Amino acid sequence: MALATALDAAEPAAAAAIAREDFEAAMAALATLRAPIDAFFESVIVNDPEPAKRTARLGLLDRVRAAVHNVADFSKIEG
Repeated sequence: MALATALDAAEPAAAAAIAREDFEAAMAALATLRAPIDAFFESVIVNDPEPAKRTARLGLLDRVRAAVHNVADFSKIEG
């Protein structure tokens, strides 16, 4: 799946950037996920009736959430 492959590249790149305190590079690494995330939601039913597919897809989305949360806590932004 394209999103999993993109996460496999973006997660370590973002983690390495965070270790260097290069938050701009970390956000740039996560920005590479935009197209794969868009494609995922356009082509996949996340809550698939088949439990194994649903679990795998929700797990993939959890990876996206965790990757973003490791870079920035967006709940701290007012507005």
